[in-house]
Amino acid sequence: FLLSTTSPLIQVWFSRSYPESSPYRLFALSNLASMLALLGYPFLFEPWISTQLQAHIWSIGFGVFALLCALTAWFAVRGVPAGDLGRSATIEPDNSPPPTLRLKLTWAALAALGSVLLLAITNHLTQNISSIPLLWVVPLSLYLISFILCFDGKGWYPRKLYLPLLAIILIAMSWTLADRDLHFKLYWQIGLFSIGLFIACMFCHGELVRLKPAARFLTSFYLMVSLGGAVGAALVGIVAPLTLPAYFELEISLVLLALMATYLLWGQGRIFVGLALLVSLFTVGAGTYNIFQFVENAMVMTRSFYGTLRVKEYGIPSDDTYYRTLVHGGILHGEQYMQPQFRKAVTTYYKTGSGIGRALLLKQQLLPDTALKVGIIGLGTGTIAAYGRKGDTYRFYDINPDVVTIAKRDFTYLSDSAATIEIALGDARLNLEREPLQGFDVLAVDAFSSDSIPVHLITDEAVAIYAKHMKEDGVIAFHVSNRFLDLKPVLEKIAEKQGLSVAWVHENKTDDDGASTTTSDWVLLAKNKSFLLRDQILDATFVIEPQPGLRLWTDDFNNLLQVLK
Repeated sequence: FLLSTTSPLIQVWFSRSYPESSPYRLFALSNLASMLALLGYPFLFEPWISTQLQAHIWSIGFGVFALLCALTAWFAVRGVPAGDLGRSATIEPDNSPPPTLRLKLTWAALAALGSVLLLAITNHLTQNISSIPLLWVVPLSLYLISFILCFDGKGWYPRKLYLPLLAIILIAMSWTLADRDLHFKLYWQIGLFSIGLFIACMFCHGELVRLKPAARFLTSFYLMVSLGGAVGAALVGIVAPLTLPAYFELEISLVLLALMATYLLWGQGRIFVGLALLVSLFTVGAGTYNIFQFVENAMVMTRSFYGTLRVKEYGIPSDDTYYRTLVHGGILHGEQYMQPQFRKAVTTYYKTGSGIGRALLLKQQLLPDTALKVGIIGLGTGTIAAYGRKGDTYRFYDINPDVVTIAKRDFTYLSDSAATIEIALGDARLNLEREPLQGFDVLAVDAFSSDSIPVHLITDEAVAIYAKHMKEDGVIAFHVSNRFLDLKPVLEKIAEKQGLSVAWVHENKTDDDGASTTTSDWVLLAKNKSFLLRDQILDATFVIEPQPGLRLWTDDFNNLLQVLK
């Protein structure tokens, strides 16, 4: 609260000390500093400074911030010029009328719309399109740049240019959402929606500047801008997950943007209003069509803090090829053939040739008369339970209660398993820290399928906790199949620190035409090196390429940039 109120407070002090100068440029400067910090953190701070040292630096910085605020307040009270912070070309009169309620609500609506678009497009790119690490930095930077340009006071927002651009980009974004053929065009999606966000935010923030009041009403202006930004964030972050079954806020926000442009153009001439209405109708139609396509084949859709889950079904229930899939955002989390004779078949990343499949089958071969205790972090559809034998215990850990509900209700791996099934709801690492020693023969860590990986599950301290729960000859299997991150060197570094042997098991099966049908990467860690040297494991083991300069990941340090493919 203190940090966010600093900018308007400083500008009020400045406007009192320099009544002939515009304080709005300070808002542009504050956003410029925010953008530099945003872009600088993953490149200048995170790779080199531990979390604890960052906390100390932040505390010192906060102290300096408080001191600067005190000095600025002292200068403002005394009326002593603190330096030339830039002057506006136009001096606004002091006798300007106070803003009306309608104008204030327009300020709030424009700010809210910019905030909604930022979050909606970020969710679309990082959840529906591709989970590229740090991709969320791009939309946020564009959002801040639009603030910087619009509030700089140098005419960066020519309305006659941006209104046609807004109409074009609205049609392009709506069309792209509705066209299934464009859904997997990664570069097109990122490029178009990034450009679209920038143009949309330039419109919202440019209109804010166009409608800004005289400096003496600056406090109410920034209050409404801040309120609008907060409302927009709450709509996407709180209201949407509670009311929408999937990420439909982007379609809604594009419609609202078109309607806002129509409202601001009302009275500017029939041609302009007519074109704005046509664009609004197009966005409504395209958005509705896209939503209908999205729910196609989806028998279940649910959304929570952890994202959107869809259970999709393919084929005819009476056909042998009828199957269901669980999709989290845009990532497959398991599939199952639903005919009784095929229901127990393991699929996707967990087939018999995968790392976890080979480890479990070898354990069963070595210990045919011994009941195995298997732990799995990440439930998904519960596919791994298909390996369970009578007397075995398979204990699943998952933080999302919706996943547990879906795995039990819409898939049968758990109920069909001959093993005893246990489910521990909550953060897996915290649960393992609190639980008595489990004595696992195998522990599968299956939580790294996108960029938003739970880093606390793949640190030196985390592996030490897992190791305590393992039997002397136990195996920890990390599922590291990932399009963008190479986590194998990270685990090799941790294994070396923990005194564990390591094996990277890669499976790449192809169909009769030579096309890849299954690809999975698992890294196995074990105290007993001889287990990893058996033919069942060795046949699919590949060498992990060393990565010079890679630091050990701990609870106090990690760096995704180092492991980008």
